[in-house]
Amino acid sequence: MKATYALSTPVIPVGESTRLSFVIRFGADGEPGTAARRRLNLSLVLDRSGSMAGAPLKQAILAAQALVGQLADEDRLSVVIYDDNVETLLAPDFTKEKATIQALLGRVGAGGCTNLSGGWLEGCKHVKKHASSEQVNRVLLLTDGQANVGTTSADVLIKTARQKADEGVITTTLGFGSGFNEDLLIGMARASEGNFYFIESPQDVAQVFKIELEGLSSVVGQNLVVNVRPSELTEHGWVLNKYRIEEREKDLEITVGDVYAVEDRVLAMDLQVKPTAEGTISLAAISYTYQAVVDGVIKDITGVLDIQVEVAGAERAGAAIPDLVVVGDASRLQTARTKDEAVDLADKGDLKTAATRLRAMADELRKSPLANQFEFAEEVDQLEHFAARLEQRSYDGNVRKELRDQSYQGGTRLRGDLAQRGTTGGSSADLPTVTSEEGGGVVLRCERHGGKLRVHVVSDGYDATKNVQFPRASREEGVTYLVDRITPSADGGFYRVEGTIRRLLRPGETVTPRRAPGGSSSSPAAPKPFKVPATAAGLPTTADVGTGVIIQCVAEGSKLRARVVSDGYDPSWNIRFPRSIRELGVLYVVDQVNVVSGGGQYAAAGEIKRLIQ
Repeated sequence: MKATYALSTPVIPVGESTRLSFVIRFGADGEPGTAARRRLNLSLVLDRSGSMAGAPLKQAILAAQALVGQLADEDRLSVVIYDDNVETLLAPDFTKEKATIQALLGRVGAGGCTNLSGGWLEGCKHVKKHASSEQVNRVLLLTDGQANVGTTSADVLIKTARQKADEGVITTTLGFGSGFNEDLLIGMARASEGNFYFIESPQDVAQVFKIELEGLSSVVGQNLVVNVRPSELTEHGWVLNKYRIEEREKDLEITVGDVYAVEDRVLAMDLQVKPTAEGTISLAAISYTYQAVVDGVIKDITGVLDIQVEVAGAERAGAAIPDLVVVGDASRLQTARTKDEAVDLADKGDLKTAATRLRAMADELRKSPLANQFEFAEEVDQLEHFAARLEQRSYDGNVRKELRDQSYQGGTRLRGDLAQRGTTGGSSADLPTVTSEEGGGVVLRCERHGGKLRVHVVSDGYDATKNVQFPRASREEGVTYLVDRITPSADGGFYRVEGTIRRLLRPGETVTPRRAPGGSSSSPAAPKPFKVPATAAGLPTTADVGTGVIIQCVAEGSKLRARVVSDGYDPSWNIRFPRSIRELGVLYVVDQVNVVSGGGQYAAAGEIKRLIQ
C-alpha cells in the first residue's frame, strides 16, 4: 500500500493566517489487479420478514445467488435468514458447491416481523468461529424494516457493532426500500468500520452486492489507523471525513478502516496556519499503521509522512495555482457534512434553516472553479432540489434517506457509482407538453442508471454517451423531453440545457399528476366493499404487494391470530380480520389497515388477496 499527499495550494503567504486543505490518499502500490486476493469469510444475513415479500425478496435472492457465483472455492460462506425467528440456512462452509447454495437461497420465502439483532448476531457468530487475520471477515446484513423483535435499541446495536469489530468481525449494512432505520444502519457500519448502502429499488441490489464484493476481494490494507500531529504554527485543524477520531493530547488518532485496490481511501483536513518566515515549513507530522499480506504472512506495517508547504511573499502566494483535485475532495466532504446538518435541522422541524444551509453550499460550489465539472454541477442541482423539497415541506422518509446516504458515501467513499444516488421527487407533470418535434429543438431521455436518474441526448449530431445537466425536479424515469438547445460544458465533458424544457409526449402517453408530499397524488379513496369467501382458497391471488399492507396468520396457543407485518405497524396489536380465511403461515395483502377508534388494534379494509411467492 502507498500513501501520498497533496495541498489545495502549493504556496501560502508569510505573516498571514491562511486556511488550506491537505488530502492524504491511501491506495494500492501498483495496478489494482496485482494485489494478492485474500480469502473471504462471509456471512450473508437476509431479512425475510413479510415486508420483503414480492419483488424485494426476489431481487435480493437473485443478487445473493450472483454473489455466490462470484466467490472463490476457498472462500467461506454462511447464510442466515430471519423474520421473527432466526435460521441458519447454510452453516459456514467453503463455496465449492455453488449450485447447491444457490438452490437453497432460491427456496427462501417471506413472512413475519424483523428480528434484526437475532439474525445479525447469528451471522457474527458464524464469522467469528472461523475468523483469522489472513482472511477478510465480514457480515453482510440486509434489511428493509425496523428492528421490532429481539433487541431493538439503536444505541445497543451500534455499541455491539463496535465490540464485534474489536473482535475482528466487521459489518456491512444494506438498507432496502423506504422502511429501514438509516441512522441505525449507518451507525452500525461506522462503528464496525464496514460499509453502508441504500438500495432504493429492487433493481439496485445486484449492483450494490457487486460493489461490496469488488472491495472485499481487493483488500490491500486492513485496520488503517492514522495519527496526526499538527505543527506549532497551526492555529486550528479540522478533519473533514466522518471517521472515528480520538484526541490524544495534541495528536489525533483517526480510524480509517480497510483500503481496497479498486478504491483509494482519503483523509482530508483543513488547517488554519500563520507562518512567520519564508521557506518550507511542516504543517503536520503523519504516522500510520495497517496490516497487509507480505510473502504470504500478515504483518503490521507502519509509515510516516511530513506534510509540508512553501511560504513566500503575498504576491507569489497569490499567483499560486490551486490543486482542483484537492479542492474538489475538500468540497465533496464539506457538502457531505452540510447534508447531515440539514437532516439534523429538519428532524427538529427547522426546515427553513436546513434549506438555507443547502442553498448556501450550492452557491459556494456554483462560484468555485469546480462548477464546470459534471460532478459538482450535478451537486449544485442536488442541493437546490433538496432545499426546494424542504421549503415545500416535502421532507419524507425517502428524502431523508437520500440525504443521509449521499452524506455517508461522500464522506467516506471515493466511488462515482455510489455518489449522489437517489431517484425520489422528480416529476414532469408541471412542464408544458408537445406531441411533435416540429419547430426544432433537442430531444432528451431520462433513464435510471445505477440508482440515479440520468438524462442523455436522443437527437442526432450529439454524443449520446455524455450526461446532460438537467433539473432534478423535472427528471422522471422513462420520460422524453424537448429542449430549445444544449451546449457543451467548458471542459466538454457534459451538456447543459438552455431555454424552455417541454415534455415530448409519444403516441398513447399521458401525463401522470404530480405526487403530493407524502407520496400520493390525492387523498386515498375509501376501499370498495369486499365479499369474503368461505375459505382462503377462494381469495384472489397476487404476486405483487404494490401499495397494499401485508397480514400474516400465526399460531397463538390453539388460535390463529392475524397480525400486520408491513413496516410502520405494531405487530403486537390485534387486527380485525375475517376468521373464515385465516390459515397458518399464509400471507395476505389488503388495501388498507386502519386504527380502530380508541387505539390498540387495527381493522383490515378493502379487498383481500392471497400473496403468492
